[in-house]
Amino acid sequence: MNAAPTVAIILPPREGFAAEAVGAVGLLVRRHVQACPEFGSVVFGLPQARPFPEVDFCPVRPSWFPGNATRRYAGGIARALRAMRPNLIEVHNRPDVALFLAGRFPTIPVALFLHNDPQGMRGARTGAERQRMIDRLARIIPVSAYIAGRMPPSGKIVVLPNCLNLAAIPASPAERDRVILFAGRVVADKGADRFVAACARALPMLPGWRAEMIGADRFRADSPDTPFLRGLRTVAEAAGIAMLGYRPHADVLAAMARAAIVVVPSRWPEPFGLTALEALACGATLLYAPNGGLAEVVGDAGIAIDAENIEGVVAALVQAAANPAPCPGRAVRFGLGPVGAALGALRRQTLDAWSRGPTAPI
Repeated sequence: MNAAPTVAIILPPREGFAAEAVGAVGLLVRRHVQACPEFGSVVFGLPQARPFPEVDFCPVRPSWFPGNATRRYAGGIARALRAMRPNLIEVHNRPDVALFLAGRFPTIPVALFLHNDPQGMRGARTGAERQRMIDRLARIIPVSAYIAGRMPPSGKIVVLPNCLNLAAIPASPAERDRVILFAGRVVADKGADRFVAACARALPMLPGWRAEMIGADRFRADSPDTPFLRGLRTVAEAAGIAMLGYRPHADVLAAMARAAIVVVPSRWPEPFGLTALEALACGATLLYAPNGGLAEVVGDAGIAIDAENIEGVVAALVQAAANPAPCPGRAVRFGLGPVGAALGALRRQTLDAWSRGPTAPI
């Protein structure tokens, strides 16, 4: 019997991979391991205090290579991979790390998952650099068509959306809490100030309702208290909006499962919009700004808003409070089953094409 193909999954250097400190990329990597048990997966990243126990995690010490911290991290990864010799290397969200490893391991296919716009990433900012990625990597896997559109066209590029473990979604109470919830990084790009401004006007029209914000500047308990946060906290307190700070991901899902309304008022083009998908899966009525990949994820399952039009957001909040419109069925297509099957097929196709020669058409 043939041994299971081995996959080395490389986290971004600052990505958390523990229940108490994890972001969207770490969550997705954990789900990829859960969704594809037919592959022998090992996750590589910087040392974690308590990495997810069910995942084979290899802590990496950066090398003493000259250069920046990312290059030293890539050197440490390369050192660890020499002992493993995986069948496939998957790098998440770091084109420069993917290209470095492709150069160090020319006989092993290297795939790059793009969770953000590559045009803002080191090693992919120019058109020539992005074409070099296509030429040198075995596969490029954006999480949305929006992100794919930020790359030159190529048969090596295949969209694979983020996924959810629907079995981990907590049950909702028979009657949901009259809560308007924001969950995510409390930064300007995520529209946190727009949420506060809209709720400050809407709450006086909604007796018995309250607004809460879960999140901080970073995905960890010791996240810095930024000037943006301090200024926002003053306004939120005056409006009676609770800012609860960072919470572990399980607590965020539990809050979404109780809240009647979740708002995702992002200013920036969201690469995917995992918070919106989680809100739908948890059965909340979703208000969202359809920027970037959010429109692909949500479809017609949420209420689209212009986050800069505060009066419009207020009207949408009042309407959603009176007439909730949950659509949890939308999340089914993003479950571990369908996305895991697509990931497994993509891995097998990549390995098969590579076995016919690194330049074989994919």
